[in-house]
Amino acid sequence: CGDCGKGFNWNSHLERHRRIHTGEKPYECPECGKSFSWNSHLDRHRRTHAERAGRCGGCGAASPANRESGEEFPKIPKNARKPAEKPRKLAGGKSYECRECGKSFSWSSHLDRHRRIHAGEKPFRCGNCGKGFSQSSHLERHRKIH
Repeated sequence: CGDCGKGFNWNSHLERHRRIHTGEKPYECPECGKSFSWNSHLDRHRRTHAERAGRCGGCGAASPANRESGEEFPKIPKNARKPAEKPRKLAGGKSYECRECGKSFSWSSHLDRHRRIHAGEKPFRCGNCGKGFSQSSHLERHRKIH
């Protein structure tokens, strides 16, 4: 990045990062007009509209009939993924969504791998220097420097 010096392996990641500096917000909510730099932030925002309309922001289910009595939707752990037996199709045909940031994946294993970012898990360790990595492919790439 020419502004802050941060490096990226893929040009698409650099382009996405540049929005921090330019203030570009190309993803607009069709319900209220609020704009966002990343589509995952728009997806998370749109769930607030669903919740206000009496639908579950996670799955879109109708609210309980006796909502006035204080009954709420069941609490879902932040990092829980959609049930494997009945995945919900999200934008782009993806079925598994990260509860932390809203990013969606086609395969549950990719969601599991992604969740390591939020959890700070780095289970793959370099035998030479001890540096940890969240993905084995990142460790393999690192090993080439030794």
